[in-house]
Amino acid sequence: MLVTIGIILVILWLLGFIGFHIVGWFIHVLLVIAIILFLIRIIQGRNPLQ
Repeated sequence: MLVTIGIILVILWLLGFIGFHIVGWFIHVLLVIAIILFLIRIIQGRNPLQ
């Protein structure tokens, strides 16, 4: 489920980076949260790609 959320956040980040500079900071914050969650799963020893 976290992988799905991460993919959605990356897509939203790209949309914000390309055209929506007004809310771009919010999308960048969501991307950072997704990366942190991804790293936590790796540290816990779970395979994040399953």
